[in-house]
Amino acid sequence: MPRSACAFWLSDSGQGEIRTVPLPEPRDDEVVVRTLCSGVSRGTETLVFRGGVPESQHAVMRAPFQEGDFPAPVKYGYLNVGVVEQGPPALLGRTVFCLYPHQTHYVVPASAVTPVPDSVPASRAVLAGTVETAVNALWDAAPLVGDRIAVVGAGMVGCSVAAVLARFPGVRVQLVDADPARAATAEALGVDFALPPDALGECDLVVHASASEAGLTRSLELLAPEGTVIELSWYGDRQVSLPLGEAFHSRRLVVRSSQVGTVSPARRARRTFADRLAIALDLLADPAFDALITGESAFEDLPRVMPRLASGDLPALCHRIRYTPADG
Repeated sequence: MPRSACAFWLSDSGQGEIRTVPLPEPRDDEVVVRTLCSGVSRGTETLVFRGGVPESQHAVMRAPFQEGDFPAPVKYGYLNVGVVEQGPPALLGRTVFCLYPHQTHYVVPASAVTPVPDSVPASRAVLAGTVETAVNALWDAAPLVGDRIAVVGAGMVGCSVAAVLARFPGVRVQLVDADPARAATAEALGVDFALPPDALGECDLVVHASASEAGLTRSLELLAPEGTVIELSWYGDRQVSLPLGEAFHSRRLVVRSSQVGTVSPARRARRTFADRLAIALDLLADPAFDALITGESAFEDLPRVMPRLASGDLPALCHRIRYTPADG
């Protein structure tokens, strides 16, 4: 096994660098993974890159294998697919998903990796963490056959929710976003698309994932009486105003948060984190999810790519990072 690896670190707010890091000798219950590809979640990861994690959320927002502390220096990320080069025989040579940052090789407990089904290419499996968020959100939302549903915000999470909802029988699903270019993504996922002013109302359920005050306000407007907004957006250190006057109370509307850090109460007694991730990977057998990967760069270019993703100069849903066997 290699004695060291290369890892992407946020050295300061808005600045990243690749560092050489030592690799520990693996124990019997650990695996050595060589990364094949990783994914940049443009929402959370670029917020971290800009230094936007509020101090009150520093502990809550820690990634499973994060090193360093917010705001910086910190090694952060959670969409990693690699191949096991050393470890228990059952995992040796297997392609696996792990909630690990951008790094060429790493050593983790064998229990921290999930085998990728043969039906899912490694290049698509980087979406597993985000599709897992969608699974948890829909456990919280509990949509019913025949529901009228809007997903407001066609980012990576919103598109993942819409893609899963497209499989539900008898539902009306509309993906809503201010960017008309997202119409092509919605078509690839098999759902309808609308700009916010044109979205269909009288919704039983709205899943909000735009991370904007305007999006949350529009989500409330789209609800039928006694409807529910599932709030998936994370605003970091921004304050958000919510219109709870006018008809909010008389229409008995509900705003409920959903967060992937815990298993939904609806399934917590019967499903584990591992179960939830395995479901997400099974869903990724559908090639429609390829529409969520909108760009790719080499690992060594990540210090130059991340500022462009954070500023919006490089538009993206999931931006995939590719690794070569020579890296590290």
